[in-house]
Amino acid sequence: MEAPTKIQPDVTVRVFKRRFGSNPRGARLARRTGLYRLHTWGIPYLSDASESAALIIGELTANAVTHGRVPGRDFELCLTHLPGDRGALGVLRIEVSDTRGECRPPGPGEIAVPADGDDSGRGMLIVDALADRWAVIDREPPGKTVRAELDLFP
Repeated sequence: MEAPTKIQPDVTVRVFKRRFGSNPRGARLARRTGLYRLHTWGIPYLSDASESAALIIGELTANAVTHGRVPGRDFELCLTHLPGDRGALGVLRIEVSDTRGECRPPGPGEIAVPADGDDSGRGMLIVDALADRWAVIDREPPGKTVRAELDLFP
């Protein structure tokens, strides 16, 4: 009696995690480093997924250094690529964590559209428009993580 053969899809989960200085230079470096990592994982520069990820990483890291900054503490970028079934590239999870838990952005469905003349307040609207799912999560030690997920397609 022969055992049935079953072909399993790849299950390699790729993870990149790094801390950056909580300043504008750290936010720019996080975005550039994240895009390079995605390129090495097979999500090429200037693809739709890469461009969406660049905007999300840029907005979340800018928020971390602007609203979540605590002097002397860094923020963290974590990228996770979860493989999909055949023909699908999987899910890209983008997480940005900072140490200021009391200053939380509005969650999904809670974002107010800023007035026409306002200079700020559109970052989370961009994240809401581009991400397939996103959430604000408490973390220990004190702080928060903003998680956004992109479904990847060929």
